[in-house]
Amino acid sequence: MPLALLALAVGAFGIGTTEFVMMGLLPDVADDLHISIPAAGHLVSAYALGVVIGAPLLAAVTARMSRRTVLIALMALFVAGNALSAFAPGNDALLAARFLSGLPHGAFFGVGAVVATSMVAPERKARSVSLMFLGLTVANIAGVPAATLMGQHMGWRATFLGVSAIGLAAIASLALLIPHDRAAAPTTGLRGELAALRSVPVWLALGTTVAGFGALFAAYSYITPMLTDAAGFAETNVTLLLALFGVGATAGNLLGGRLADHSLRGTLFSGLASLAVVLLLFPVLMRAEWSAALSVALLGMAAFVTGSPLQLMVMEKAAAGPSLASSANQAAFNLANAGGAWIGGLALAAGFGVTSPALAGAVLAVLGLGVAGVAYAVDRRHEVAHEGRVVAAHLPEQAAALRS
Repeated sequence: MPLALLALAVGAFGIGTTEFVMMGLLPDVADDLHISIPAAGHLVSAYALGVVIGAPLLAAVTARMSRRTVLIALMALFVAGNALSAFAPGNDALLAARFLSGLPHGAFFGVGAVVATSMVAPERKARSVSLMFLGLTVANIAGVPAATLMGQHMGWRATFLGVSAIGLAAIASLALLIPHDRAAAPTTGLRGELAALRSVPVWLALGTTVAGFGALFAAYSYITPMLTDAAGFAETNVTLLLALFGVGATAGNLLGGRLADHSLRGTLFSGLASLAVVLLLFPVLMRAEWSAALSVALLGMAAFVTGSPLQLMVMEKAAAGPSLASSANQAAFNLANAGGAWIGGLALAAGFGVTSPALAGAVLAVLGLGVAGVAYAVDRRHEVAHEGRVVAAHLPEQAAALRS
């Protein structure tokens, strides 16, 4: 695998750290800015909104630029957003800075995935994407806990300065390792990128992302009350247990990349089915501490097995203009974050029990399987139609050969 993938992983590590660290810093930020915890929670939403808006917008604006230049510029915007967060004088300024920090997130992963696959042989494409995503999953193991500890002992502003430093290291890595010639500007431009988004298979792939990762976030958003109220863990142990989720996600990400290079759709179907099974078992697994800890790791593994297959599938369905579609898949991931959390909250508010969000997630995973099945049926129909056209085109030649 090219060393250039390391530069993409460093950028992904910084992005993953800043995305999830705010959850652990909410009490400190709320206390320092004299706002309530729910008001501080809007800082998480501001970042997610930035991702959803920025992913397609920045990918479209930069469609004719060199992808190497785009990646460096996106990381520079990331550094600026986190630096502004560190020096924000109040809540409104911090909200704006968090929105700015989220803008480059989706486009970076979208364009980065296109660059990663362009540097490897076709049979290694999924693995190249999974290695870039490795930075995101490792951030949940090391980056987020370390940044949270930094914020608790040195102040939350120090955390965002630290994340800015990671961004600067990513810029240096991108400039040094991403080659000019292999990341040249595409010829399709904005019109070609937009045309690729009009494809039904692309939207079915995006729908699979929303449903599949919505299943994850329906449960993961409420994992803390499950661990404390159902499994009986002390709140002080939750941070360590969430690191298990990162370990599972990292293992699943690497496994999914390797398997998807052999069978892209098979890996996707098996990953979604495994996710549905794990979520269905949550009410049972949460009855004991050891099985609850295991369930957290299994949740991360089952969910992230599908990460690189989904990203690659969207890119393949939009082969004529993959950057915008690939970035849109990251927007779909964040829509899944918001939508999954909302659906899980509905189950909890309805009084179905503390583990009910996991069951709601299982329903979403099955829905994701259904959308993936429809996408497969559409692909097969297109393949049969194409084969029919090829046969029809050769019939006159065959008839002429018989006459002669």
